[in-house]
Amino acid sequence: MSFAWHEIRDHLMHSSSNLHFQRSFDGVRHANAALASFRDPAALLDGLHGTTGDQGQKNVILSALVRAAQGDGPASDCALTLLLLALWPGLDAIRRRSLWRRLGTADEVASDVLARTTEAVSGLDLGRVNWIAATVLRNVERDMIRVHQRDQTREHLASGADPDEVADSGDSGIGAAGYARLNGAVRKLLGDDALLVIRVAIEGFSQAEAGAELGLTEAAARKRYQRAMRRLHDALQEIP
Repeated sequence: MSFAWHEIRDHLMHSSSNLHFQRSFDGVRHANAALASFRDPAALLDGLHGTTGDQGQKNVILSALVRAAQGDGPASDCALTLLLLALWPGLDAIRRRSLWRRLGTADEVASDVLARTTEAVSGLDLGRVNWIAATVLRNVERDMIRVHQRDQTREHLASGADPDEVADSGDSGIGAAGYARLNGAVRKLLGDDALLVIRVAIEGFSQAEAGAELGLTEAAARKRYQRAMRRLHDALQEIP
């Protein structure tokens, strides 16, 4: 049975509000000091989705949820559901970009996003990750693009097409060669801010998402992006 993307979220939200889920949440909360102050799942999600608050503390909370999700039993299912809901804004952005890239039908993309997020959480090495949300979201989107490009290349090779044409076909972005040329050209103008501009202006990431990937606060990412765009605008104005 097919479910619309918003119906999946509604189902997860409904599941997180029943008594059985609350009992599982209490078990997770009592086992993790970072979650102790949240009386119910709604309060936790409100705290994680709020625009204010300590980003470092939010990351600690997400780390605690990942540890619980990597365990067994009801606590694991509870923590995974909370992680999916906590990451939902970012997952929704990946879904929209994936549809734009034509990575599959709406149902296929929705299923792939959720499956890869679950897989990313289960395999996440907390000892090697600094920012949970940015790492999971980046890995999910990167893997979706890579698999699509690999499958597309196989199809074209089977049909006798030139593999170089496949890489730059544009159906799933600009391809590896095109990306390298774009990155090189923009870096000549913007230096270290090139990747930030490409992530936001070309790939559709928010400034906060791109900043998290680069280890920047949202405010710092916004300031650097605005400065870089002014420099890019000035450079374009000088072209005859």
